[in-house]
Amino acid sequence: MILYSQPEFSTPAPCPYLPNRTLVYSFFFADGLNNTELSWFLSRGWRKFGHYFFRPACPDCRACTPLRVPVRRFLPSRGQKRVLRRCSHLRVSFGPIRYEKELFDLYHTHSRVRFGQESSFDEFIANLHSSPCPNLLARYEENGRLLGAGYLDVGSDGLSSVYFVFDPAASPLSPGIFSVLREIEETKKRGLSHYYLGYVVPGCERMAYKSGFNPHQLLNWEDGLWREDGKEPESPTPGILHPFSG
Repeated sequence: MILYSQPEFSTPAPCPYLPNRTLVYSFFFADGLNNTELSWFLSRGWRKFGHYFFRPACPDCRACTPLRVPVRRFLPSRGQKRVLRRCSHLRVSFGPIRYEKELFDLYHTHSRVRFGQESSFDEFIANLHSSPCPNLLARYEENGRLLGAGYLDVGSDGLSSVYFVFDPAASPLSPGIFSVLREIEETKKRGLSHYYLGYVVPGCERMAYKSGFNPHQLLNWEDGLWREDGKEPESPTPGILHPFSG
């Protein structure tokens, strides 16, 4: 692993998830991670876009909670089974990340329609097509047309969902839910144990869907252990020396 900077704190900003809260990230930049090093960070609550690694360090709030699914014991709910049936005609493939214009077009449309944001090509490449670790692209196609794309990192213990984009016109299919279900299945097929789904934030409705994938484990920021209802807590992934001091 090449560490470009020691962790530092971002400038305080309004929280995008909860009202009247302040957001601060601890962040650093790195390159050349192998899958064991990546899992070390994932199991300690770090996330990434491109070479930018981050996790919450808000002064008075620990609401953002890392969530992962133990894929060997995952069982889809009734609603998730309906999504699987509704999307059964879609072709799903997993392979190397390679740039294609239709990927950026999909990303641009998704950002504009879903979030009211204009996205730049440079941002797209830096965040999703310039990765410092092993990765995958999941393609979701309908009759040969790209309907969705999932960007995934590959750790030694699991897959991590980085970002998923889809054609907003396909919203009635629930492509976001379908992508998680298929990526959980892919994690299991690869003999890995966990699917990392990012942060869930109690009180934030748009993040609530993540808690619907059961069973799931939540990271306790205080002791660094992963907990699941009715189970003994699990320690974070071992395997490398602490990559930075402080």
